[in-house]
Amino acid sequence: MQKPTRQQRNFWTRNAWKTLALPFILFLLIPFIALFSNITPTIFWSTLESQQVLQAMWLSMITTISTVVLTLVFGTPVAYLISRRRTPFVRFVDTLVDLPTVLPPAVAGVALLMAFGRHGLIGQWLFAIGVTIPFTPVAVIMAQMFVAAPLYIKTVSLGFIEVDCELRKAAAMDGANRWHTFRYVMVPISRKSILSGSVMTWARALGEFGATIIFAGNFPGRTQTMPLAIYMGFETDMNVALTLSVILVCFSFFIIFLVKGLLHQKMTTRLDDSFD
Repeated sequence: MQKPTRQQRNFWTRNAWKTLALPFILFLLIPFIALFSNITPTIFWSTLESQQVLQAMWLSMITTISTVVLTLVFGTPVAYLISRRRTPFVRFVDTLVDLPTVLPPAVAGVALLMAFGRHGLIGQWLFAIGVTIPFTPVAVIMAQMFVAAPLYIKTVSLGFIEVDCELRKAAAMDGANRWHTFRYVMVPISRKSILSGSVMTWARALGEFGATIIFAGNFPGRTQTMPLAIYMGFETDMNVALTLSVILVCFSFFIIFLVKGLLHQKMTTRLDDSFD
């Protein structure tokens, strides 16, 4: 009996891996097919015009954009600190930044409520001067930022780490101070990491549920974001849940596609530079 050639063995091996991977691929794909197959274009567009859906979409856009802007302002210095120092304090900060990414979102919501609630550690002092944060749009932004900002910080810190040390030294020799080095060297070189981190932060904030519902509540037109409206849709109107779910899936797919495209371009550029 003739033995299979090397080409035939490679062909069978490739197809064997595809066969083994197929069950999990179907496990991921079938729920999305079921989601899209249970809503028609007519129902989608008619539901999209409802006040509840429009309010949830508008609030989600406003709060998530605010979250990204605040993360850019306050998260970038933290990312720079983590990328440049290796002290015990910085290692503590690095671990603290990672903590919200592994905690259940509900824990984050409870922690925020204990800190900024009316009887919270800081909230009691704010309430004494007439400032109330829980169950307001500000609470939505804080909950989103608490769970989503670490994605930006970790992504951008890795981008800062990859900046060649010789470039920073050359800038210093030319008379640039730390701020000019950061602005004209670090940021331009790390712009793709900054963009990727911002996009992922926005996507994570857009899908935030657990911390938001505990710290901000679920009040239509005030704190009800798209994920919270989906939750309410199961009890009141399934078409609302389906419509918003489809929108979030499409948004998420576009975000992942964009980030992967940026990362692929970055890796391709790096490989090209290594062969030059």
